[in-house]
Amino acid sequence: MATRTPRVTAPVGQYVGRFAPSPTGALHAGSLVAALASYLDARAHGGRWLLRIEDLDPPREVPGAAEGIIAALLRMGFEPDGPVVRQSERGPAYEAAFERLQAAGWIYPCACSRREIADSQLRPGAPGAELVYPGTCRHGLPAGRAVRAWRVRVTDEPIPWGDRPARYRGGQTQHTVLARELGDFVVRRADGPPWAYQLAVVVDDAWQGVTDIVRGADLVTSTARQAHLCRLLGCPPPRTLHVPAVLAPDGQKLSKQTGAVPIDPERPRPALDAALVHLGITPPAGRTMAGFWPAAIAGWRCSRWSER
Repeated sequence: MATRTPRVTAPVGQYVGRFAPSPTGALHAGSLVAALASYLDARAHGGRWLLRIEDLDPPREVPGAAEGIIAALLRMGFEPDGPVVRQSERGPAYEAAFERLQAAGWIYPCACSRREIADSQLRPGAPGAELVYPGTCRHGLPAGRAVRAWRVRVTDEPIPWGDRPARYRGGQTQHTVLARELGDFVVRRADGPPWAYQLAVVVDDAWQGVTDIVRGADLVTSTARQAHLCRLLGCPPPRTLHVPAVLAPDGQKLSKQTGAVPIDPERPRPALDAALVHLGITPPAGRTMAGFWPAAIAGWRCSRWSER
């Protein structure tokens, strides 16, 4: 019988935040903004800050990138409150959560390819938009088809969520109807890396007692799916705050693929100052690291981001 994953590793009510990069390349300006925002928010609220490496997709990983990211963060003054967690070592916990969902009837096998899902769309989506799964395999696999993935069932019930501070997104709660906007989504694959991001991140956040997630706005579409899984697994969803992503000159999210330049941890101030400016916070005077962190934390406390 699958056992429940422990959910709380911090005193009730204590803020716990985290930064969880994927080791697909070196730390760059975009990932530094997310790291800095999460760190400042944790420190400004007197909380803990954890570092987790989301290394669940070996084909996309760059050898040595995980170690490089960790070393760069430490060199720049980020101080994790606990050992670094690697998702590649957390398979049994994901398996346990999957079995719980399966036993409750929320999981089913799917044989559909991405091309088949695309061909089934009733209306074209925006370029790069996620495809809405039409539920082809909800009631059983078509005859003669092999399993390609396992999906979790969603419902027509609106899932409420909202960024903090509320005024950042207009002061109102968003309501996502997953059945209409995304459809049943993948939590496990039959080929390649088995565990999907959505399941792994929910299991790990619950296990580590994460209360607040601060990340780039490019991940905002994951919020409702993760809230749905939290509901099914019986864990409270963390509060979320999505800060503006750093964009490449062509308007795409800055990444290794769009020409992101690695951060030089030996010269941290220019990169950290640029990240603060991106977040709308005036950098401290001077160019050395002396006094940077206390001033940056104070700046965050006075910014629009700090409200909970």
